[in-house]
Amino acid sequence: MTTQQLFEQIKKKQSFLCIGLDVDMSKIPAHLLGEQDPIFSFNKAIIDATHDLAVSYKPNIAFYEAYGIKGWESLKKTIDYINTNYPELYTIADAKRGDIGNTASMYAKAFFEDMSFDSVTVAPYMGKDSVEPFLAFEDKHTILLALTSNQGAFDFQTQLVGTKPMYQVVLEKSQTYANAENLMYVVGATKAEYFKEIRAIVPNNFLLVPGVGAQGGNLQDVCKYGLNDQVGLLINSSRGIIYASSGSDFKEKAREQALLLQREMSEILKGRL
Repeated sequence: MTTQQLFEQIKKKQSFLCIGLDVDMSKIPAHLLGEQDPIFSFNKAIIDATHDLAVSYKPNIAFYEAYGIKGWESLKKTIDYINTNYPELYTIADAKRGDIGNTASMYAKAFFEDMSFDSVTVAPYMGKDSVEPFLAFEDKHTILLALTSNQGAFDFQTQLVGTKPMYQVVLEKSQTYANAENLMYVVGATKAEYFKEIRAIVPNNFLLVPGVGAQGGNLQDVCKYGLNDQVGLLINSSRGIIYASSGSDFKEKAREQALLLQREMSEILKGRL
């Protein structure tokens, strides 16, 4: 999916909501545990209940790797289901890969070709040759970790490299990589005060923003400085939507929470599109 196609979906749905599919077997409704594939059954129900309110879904790969082969099968079934039934939706493999050379190329092949994701998250610590193998895939996006929402982000990401914090160096340097127009960046909602500086460096790239809701990030604060002419934001909510209820009404409650965010987004976009 191209950036323009993603923007068209945002305009159509008046939403820039991304729903994280971080499926923990200990948290899904008990009645699903008897299903042949509880993870896929849960994902399918969430997707069917919210697909008209979201433009993107983001499985966190660790939550599938943890269940071995069965987890990978559930992940593949989930992505195939989205691509077959809702091809307008943008898919993100939240894998945070970050190796170099042929290894990076194999990771990219796994997620872009074999799994048919639209994008994958990548850690930039090892530099250019850990990122460009992902950028080599046409009409696929590489989502680089820039300034994350966790407390430990301050260990490295805001430390000075010369006169600039490391996250700004990452943003600037990555813009020189081949096919940098296909880069997106992870910027945590809990770091909303940094968005103005980030937008000065990468005015046109999409930002994937976790941390709204359960982690305490505020949508209005993020949008104040994060929006651009193509909206340029994908706001991720995971636990706040998919675990809104642990009962048989989990689909309905998930939709209610997604609808609250979509309506807030629609209000923000009024007069902008």
